[in-house]
Order: sequence, then structure tokens, then C-alpha cells
Amino acid sequence: MRKAMSLALLLLVAMFCNAQMADPVKFKSHLKTGSTAEAEIVFDGKIAHGWHVYSTNLGSDGPIEASFHVDKKDGVELVGKLTPRGHEISMMDNMFGMKLRFFENSVQFVQKVKFTKPTYTLKAYLEYGACNDEMCMPPTQVNAHFSGKSPAIDGKAAADEKSADDVAETLKAGGLDSSMVKASAVDSVAVADSAAAPQLDNAEVQKLWTPVIKELAKFDKPVSNSLLYIFLAGLVGGFLALFTPCVWPIIPMTVSFFLKRNKDRKKAIREAITYGVSIVVIYVALGLIVSLLFGASALNALSTNAIFNILFCLLLVVFAASFFGAFEITLPSSWSNKIDQKSDETSGVLSIFLMAFTLSLVSFSCTGPIIGFLLVAVASEGSIVAPTIGMLGFAVALAIPFALFAMFPTLLKSAPKSGGWMNVLKVVLGFIELAFALKFLSVADLAYGWHILDRETFLALWIAIFSLLGLYLLGIFNFPHDDENRRTNVPQFFLALGSLAFAFYMIPGLWGAPLKAVSAFAPPMNTQDFNLYKNEVHPRFKDFEAGMAAARLEGKPVMIDFTGFGCVNCRKMEAAVWTDAKVADMLNNKYVLISLYVDDKTPLPEQITVTDTDGTQRTLRTVGDKWSYLQRHKFGSNTQPMYILLDNEGKPLTGSRSYDEDINEYMDFLKVGLDNYNK
Repeated sequence: MRKAMSLALLLLVAMFCNAQMADPVKFKSHLKTGSTAEAEIVFDGKIAHGWHVYSTNLGSDGPIEASFHVDKKDGVELVGKLTPRGHEISMMDNMFGMKLRFFENSVQFVQKVKFTKPTYTLKAYLEYGACNDEMCMPPTQVNAHFSGKSPAIDGKAAADEKSADDVAETLKAGGLDSSMVKASAVDSVAVADSAAAPQLDNAEVQKLWTPVIKELAKFDKPVSNSLLYIFLAGLVGGFLALFTPCVWPIIPMTVSFFLKRNKDRKKAIREAITYGVSIVVIYVALGLIVSLLFGASALNALSTNAIFNILFCLLLVVFAASFFGAFEITLPSSWSNKIDQKSDETSGVLSIFLMAFTLSLVSFSCTGPIIGFLLVAVASEGSIVAPTIGMLGFAVALAIPFALFAMFPTLLKSAPKSGGWMNVLKVVLGFIELAFALKFLSVADLAYGWHILDRETFLALWIAIFSLLGLYLLGIFNFPHDDENRRTNVPQFFLALGSLAFAFYMIPGLWGAPLKAVSAFAPPMNTQDFNLYKNEVHPRFKDFEAGMAAARLEGKPVMIDFTGFGCVNCRKMEAAVWTDAKVADMLNNKYVLISLYVDDKTPLPEQITVTDTDGTQRTLRTVGDKWSYLQRHKFGSNTQPMYILLDNEGKPLTGSRSYDEDINEYMDFLKVGLDNYNK
């Protein structure tokens, strides 16, 4: 038993240590030649769990696609387009309204070339985009520089190249060269107030680009609270399961058994505590099994896959029907009988552990739906430790009463007696599971574009569900397993009041009200057919220096929004958080908002060679390259979305913020920055 507990603890610690990922994609390039004039430039990529790399030819309206670019070539020509190889996944994305193709775990991109001269020189690069469920990498480049003797020469390609060189010479003789023609097609960076923005001198610009990584680190919290929230969610689920008819009546019987079995009260307390610890070990082991069988990437895939979301929805509907009294979900009785028999035959710690295991089997009809819902819900976190942490919270809540009542047996006298209120609790949980089933159906609906569960339809169903819950708690109707003479007591009255009030609160959402309390569950606002609410936020600037200069002139703080045209979570934040009236007012009136698109393909007037944070030299070719380098160089980050509040000297006012749809926390973030600026 002790070895099992130690092993579980070690596995848990090991997973915590591996929960963080850095530099999620590794690419290597090489030139594959043979005895012919054709060759292949091969890019081999290894992708970390939970991340994916987008394929080629996704279109201008999609995320960053993989593409091949040439800076300089001599004696070599491209043959066809960049070709992806590997297990390509195709999935409908509701934010882009199109099917996206991407790769997980590994990918290979191949560009065919042919040689036209005895010697060749090629300077090119692969550009790709990578994302996980919470953030995206900026457009990333993999250099491919090759030169040497050609194994063979393609005669026709050599003739075509000579003809092209002749045309270039003619253009040059007439006063035009290719670089001038290319420069004439380059548009300047789009900036909303650029005409009115004052200019900064070189010294001021250099000061604004000075790194503030250490200053930002002092504000930022190094540990995420998401795992704490999962633990608390598990704790709530455990306490709810505790008061169901399958668990609560067992507590006094089990505690009495330990007290009567041992005349020594200290030993009885020790055994009851061991019983509680055994419950924790059993349910944590369940979380570990789910984590190790699937892994973070598989859990992410399940949470976003349309077919599995439909299955999750149906599963929760079945659980709800079970709680409503349509049927009982039970495990085979032979299982619990065999375990119970084994516990009688053994003694010591093993006997107590088998008793705890019997409890977990016998109570499955009540705990199963709650555990199933909890495991499904935490899958979207994408963390390999999330199911384990959730089960830890659930088990701790379930185990506490056994140890507590064993230490203080007199508390059993004042504990609530079993009765009809337990059936009422099951029905309440059934309504809640039914409401959350619609959330999973909504994910599938958005993925396939059925439009059967748009925002107003979703809200109408939730209004109906919580109205019915309120009426049930008031005793207007009953379910089969309820007492015929069931009466509403005071706690049920207040629960009914809260449920009906929540239903009335959602009614304005049918006409487009934001309803921030349910924004994390309801479909996005853009699925609303009839919307009276218009409160959009647009950046004033898309250029860092121009925006900083304007903010200095106006005496306002700055919010830097590192974003991307292909960043899904950036759009989610804009739809879920920026549409809030208070957030919109702050961004429009209290701050100068600068959005920097790290995938902006507008070419820079001149290419810039810089030394990156990892010591490697990079060439900045586009406006997006420049903003991506600014994010890495000044702020020490390379994922989007990222929000940073700055004063007029380019210093951080508080910690950075990334993808998190909690509107209240976002408002606190903006208020702290404004307060620090005013100081």
C-alpha cells in the first residue's frame, strides 16, 4: 500500500516537472541529391505534444500556412510547390469558417529543385505557423542555405535561366531593375492615426526598444492558477457526490464499523484515516490512468473533436436521465461482491484498501456521472496533470467525512439524516448536466457549421432548463423517484429563487446582450442572428513607434496587443472580452491601443539582420518579422495573444496577460495599469 502511494506521488511530481513546454517545434533541413539534375530540399519537423503545425495552401483568410521563400538563387530553379508529407489532419474551424489542415507530432515539407549550372548557390527559408489550444507562435523561419557542385544539369532549365538573365539586363539598361519594380509594389504599414502621429528620433526609438524582460518578470506570476481551479472544481464535485443517496448513508455505517471493530479508539481513528487515504489513492489512480493512456495532446484532440463532443453530449444526457430517475447506472454486482469478499479474507491495510475500493464500486451510480463530467471538462485544459488534479480534489472531499467522524463520533448525531432531500440533489445535478451537454453539442455545431445551436437558440434552451429547475424546486412537478408528499423547504426555496433569477438574467441575451456570466459557455456573439448590441474595439495604431509617440503626446498609457491574422485565440479574446462595455470603454478612452500583427506579410522597405535572443542571426523581411522580433527582444515572449501595458517610456505598468476569457480579471489588469500610470 505504501509503495503504491509512493509511486503515485512520484508519478504526480514527474508530470508536474514536465508540464511546461518551450520551443515546441524543432526543424532540420537538408538537401537530398542523386545522380540526376533534380534534388529535394527536405525540412524534417518534430512537434511537441499539444501543438500542431499548419499545412500548405490554406488561403489568405486562414492561419499561417507553411511556405517556401527564396532570398537568392544561382544555378538552381524551383520545381513545383512546397509539398507536405506525413499524417495530415483536416478539421473544420468555426473561427475561420473553413477546414484547416495541420500536423501533430511530426511533419516533413519538401521542395523540389533542379540544377541549371555546374555550380549552384541557394539561400532560402521555410516559414510555418504553430499553435496549441491557448496560444500561437509567430511566423517562424527555418533557413536552407546550400552551395556546391551540381551532380547534373538540366539543359532546358539552363536555357530558360539564360533568357531570364537577358531580360533583366534589358530592364537594367532602360533604367529599371527588379528591386525598384518590387519596391514600387510595397505598401506602407497601415496605421489609423499615422498622419497625425508625431515622429520620434533615433535615440527615443532605441530607448523604446530597450528590453524590459526583468521588469516584466517582477510583475508576472510564474505559476498558473488553472490547476488550482481544477482542484477546486474536483473538490466541489466530491462534496456534491458526498450528499447523494449512494454515499451519505454509508458514512455512519463505515465509521461505526471501525469504532466497534477496535476497542482502542486511537487505532479506530487510524484505520478510518487509512480508509480515507485509500479513497484518495483510488481516485487519483483513476486520474493517472486517464492521463497516461491519453496524454495532453490526445485530451486536447478529444475536447475539440466534433464527433467526440457529440458523444460527450449524449453521455451527459444519459447521466441526466439517470439522475432524473429513468434508470440506475450500476456496475456488475459480482465486482463489488468479489472485492467485499476479499476484504473479509484479508487483514490490515490491504483489507481497509479493499473496503474503500468496494465503496467506489457500490457508489458508482451516483459518483459515476459526476466523475465522467469532471474528466470530460478538464480535458479542454490540455494539461497532462489536469485529470489527476481533478480526481485528487474529488477524492479529498469524499474522504474527509470518514476521517472527521471517526475523530469526533458525536458529530454523527447532528449530521443530516438520509431522506428525500438526497433525491432532490440528484435532480438538481441532472439539470446541471443537461445544461452542460448543450455546451459540448455547441462545439460540434460550430465545427460542422450546422447552425442548429446558434447563440439565441442555446440561450433559449438554458432559460428553459433553469426555469424548469426553479419550478421543480418549488414543488410544481415531481420525478418518479420523488416522494409523493414532497414539500419545498427553505434551502430549496432560495435555490429556486437563484435558478429562476438566472433564467431571467439570460433573457436579454436573446437580443444580443453580452451576458458575461455565461460568455464562456454560450456560442460566440457572431452566431447571433439578431443583435442590438454593438460595441466593437479597433486598434488606433498598428505601428509601435507611431502609437508610442501619440500616447506620449496625449498623456495616456499604452496597451500593446501582440496578435496575428491567423491567431484563433486572439479572435476569441476580442469576441468574448473586448466586447464587454467596461473593457471597450477602457481600451477606447483610457488607453492607446496598438495591435502588432506578427504575421503581417507587408515587406519592409529594407531587410534587417538582427541577433536574436538565442544568439542566432535572423533576417527581418516583413513587418510581421519586425513585431515578432520586438516581442522576443523587448518582452522575452513569442506566443500570441499577449497583452502588455506600458508607460510613455516603454516600461511595463503591470504583468503581461495572455489568453484568458475572464472579463473581471481583464478589467482588474487594465485598472492596475491605469492606477500605476497615474502614480
